Amino acid sequence: MSDRPVCYPAPSTASSASGPLPQLDVLTSPVPVGRFDSPVDRRHVLCLHLGAPVPVSYRAGRYERQGVRLHGQFCVVPGGSSTRWTLTRPARSLLLRLAPSLWQDTVHGLGAGAADELAPAIHIRDPQIERIGWMMQAEESDGFPGGRLFADGLASALAARLLALQSRKPLAPSAAGALPAWRLRRVIEYIEAHLDRDLRLEELAEIAGFSVSHFKPLFKQATGLPAHRFVLERRVERARTLLQQGRHGISEVALACGFSHPSHMARCLRRSLGLTPSQIVAATH
Repeated sequence: MSDRPVCYPAPSTASSASGPLPQLDVLTSPVPVGRFDSPVDRRHVLCLHLGAPVPVSYRAGRYERQGVRLHGQFCVVPGGSSTRWTLTRPARSLLLRLAPSLWQDTVHGLGAGAADELAPAIHIRDPQIERIGWMMQAEESDGFPGGRLFADGLASALAARLLALQSRKPLAPSAAGALPAWRLRRVIEYIEAHLDRDLRLEELAEIAGFSVSHFKPLFKQATGLPAHRFVLERRVERARTLLQQGRHGISEVALACGFSHPSHMARCLRRSLGLTPSQIVAATH
């Protein structure tokens, strides 16, 4: 019996020397035939099944069950725990690893009270969580063009949806109200001053003086846009200005505006303005 699929990174390799762990990361992993224990990770892990149905048996605690894993179904393995699986043929999983600190922030921010601990779950189906999983998979495949801010938004949405499923009731922030104008101004000034950086939702919430779970709806209420969309529009506008000035090359402009690469900037300009970078430059001459 293998206690850790060889394809799954050891916890010691998951930390980042350049900063804190991301709120949410994604990994597509083959799952071996036979019996094994799911790897113990300090993060909460969601395992979404990919591909054809696979008959399995699984043990959580003292109980063993039989079932069939279907495409898009997911299991929840809380941080520090494990589930024993027996597979009759190879499979693949999309692993979403969520920071426990974000889960706790969501629980406290949304006033869920007794649901402090994330509960384990087996073979759950939920369209919203599937969409989050597929979006994270696409981001990872494309080299995360949306940056950490977009991934942080997906992480926050995932935590809120897991909490809603666990509590089985609608959730709303416990502290209603609007984002004060002076706090909004501080956040926008910070964004404008750091557009060249890969901004994180957590740092914007800290600048505003709110938890992430409170900041997200308050910012959207104040601006009409989620934080990642607002930042993207500011990047597009700054890129247009710099291209019109004609003092920098396209690659320099992309870097200065925080785009992951020039082709990402070109896609965003085309989507928002209907123009390519070359067309914007040509129009100024």
